[in-house]
Amino acid sequence: MSRFVRPSKYRHVYGTANKRELCYDNVRVSGNAWDTNLIKVNPKFFSLNWNSSGGGAFAVIPLSMTGKVSDALPLYRGHTAAVLDTDFSPFNDNLIASCAEDSKVFIYTIPDEIGEVDIEPVVRLSSHGRKVGQVLFNPVAENVLLSASADLTMRLWDVEKGQEKQEITGHMEIIQSVSWNYNGTLVATTCRDKKLRVFDVRSNKVVQQADSHQGIKGSRVVWMGDSGRLATTGFSKMSDRQVNIWDGSNLDNPLRSTNLDTSSGVVMPFYDGDSNMLYLAGKGDGNIRYYEYENDELFTLSEFGTNVPQRGIGFMPKRALNVNECEIARAYKVSNGSVEPISFTVPRKSDSFQADLFPDCVGDEAALSADAWFGGETANPKLISLEKGFTATVKKEFVSSAAAQVAEEVVVVPKSDKDYQEAYHKLRQENEDLKNQIAQKDVKIRLLEVQLEQLTPA
Repeated sequence: MSRFVRPSKYRHVYGTANKRELCYDNVRVSGNAWDTNLIKVNPKFFSLNWNSSGGGAFAVIPLSMTGKVSDALPLYRGHTAAVLDTDFSPFNDNLIASCAEDSKVFIYTIPDEIGEVDIEPVVRLSSHGRKVGQVLFNPVAENVLLSASADLTMRLWDVEKGQEKQEITGHMEIIQSVSWNYNGTLVATTCRDKKLRVFDVRSNKVVQQADSHQGIKGSRVVWMGDSGRLATTGFSKMSDRQVNIWDGSNLDNPLRSTNLDTSSGVVMPFYDGDSNMLYLAGKGDGNIRYYEYENDELFTLSEFGTNVPQRGIGFMPKRALNVNECEIARAYKVSNGSVEPISFTVPRKSDSFQADLFPDCVGDEAALSADAWFGGETANPKLISLEKGFTATVKKEFVSSAAAQVAEEVVVVPKSDKDYQEAYHKLRQENEDLKNQIAQKDVKIRLLEVQLEQLTPA
């Protein structure tokens, strides 16, 4: 046994669950079987996939509303089937995207004051042909959204204009998880065909592809900050839970592969690029393991454990943590009927700002506009210092030009025979365009079926 201990300022990180009165009770968590984290968190709210009748819905709950959540809480409705995923804009805390089994992607603006009526979407995006399982905002460019669907495609949207900008193809099975890289130029995905892929999404190119975990259960992927590395979780052929580390520029073989245990729940990975820590939370477990990444190695630190199993986990952005108490991460754990915040803290005697624990982190200002990003520009996220605390910048109200156009179209009513004829020809042309789109999709499906037959051994 070595006499030397690897030096690390995170060696003694410990997790602490909030007191009962500071948790969120009486929440109705969705019972949908789709593999999702169920919850997303930002400095003002958390969103939760809601168990509601009469279509799909999710709730957005202010972080200040601790204790028992009201039965009369207004929901975010609009979807006609179960909501599968949500994501907050990283540059506007009052903007959120949702996707559902009805194949739609909706954008909502969140009021600061909770009213009594349900919230309707301000933008409706509907190009996907089957249910949409993931939505994820770009970490660098404002109002750029990625969606992934069971129609085997991903799509890029300019949500302010309500426009689809790119369709991304290349998957042969259902997409299980998606992750943007540090500067928002590449997207990594895991898929039911047991492949790990890296896409240049703006040009619709698969730049890397490899065989990933070979187990039949769900797999996840996350980029590891600005290191260019990827972490994936999944299952081996013997159903052991695994975590692999990959070089994002060369996926020939994993740099490291570690078996975790033999439990059956999907492992949800979260990476903190500021502390180089990887958090692994298993569905159905009561534990959150955490590791420190250094020189392509994962060093076990410790784990937070309870006897209450978690159904989902969301992590707070670094800018909203309590730096005065050396809080380096905060997770929001979803169990049946409650959401429980868990703080991860480094024990320090001094109450002054600890610069070594809190380097400059990603702020809430976009580095690029949507037009600049779609035009090919690239930039790293804008960083901020937390030494004097975080104050959100004043945001202009989100106004979608697509919503304005729809409103104008609704107001225009034919008043003469000529107007009616023009409206008839317009609708006829739209009908023909839709028929052409369906025909193109049928051709693509036939091509995919032929490719699948060629791949299937006789």
